[in-house]
Amino acid sequence: MDNNEKYDHWEDIARYDLETAEAMLHSGRYLYVAFMCQQAIEKLVKGLFVWHKDEEPPRTHNIYSIYKAIYGDDSHNKERTEQEKKYTPFFAQLLAYYISERYPSYKEKLSATVTREKAVEVLSMAREVFLWLQSLKQ
Repeated sequence: MDNNEKYDHWEDIARYDLETAEAMLHSGRYLYVAFMCQQAIEKLVKGLFVWHKDEEPPRTHNIYSIYKAIYGDDSHNKERTEQEKKYTPFFAQLLAYYISERYPSYKEKLSATVTREKAVEVLSMAREVFLWLQSLKQ
């Protein structure tokens, strides 16, 4: 499997996770909307890692650290740098939703904060970030 095929695989499963987030929104499982958004963005960033680095992605769920492993501190691409600044806080927010799935007591506390409005907000931002990340495969 070449890097394009590997990227396509990661993108396919990321898209599926984003669609699952939408289904969770309709079913009223708001914490799972956020969790599936985290999964979608993580997988797409891992796809970019494979595509750019020609190696398997690191075994971490920290989206920003994977992203930085790809692009480093390259400030020459002003547009990407601006988008990175815009989306970095969202990457951190998503990491909290991943952690919530691993630790039941944290899940209970976080679940109470993820209202329908919050789930819609996270899903909307995830869609925006997803499109931006897809544009980075150049």
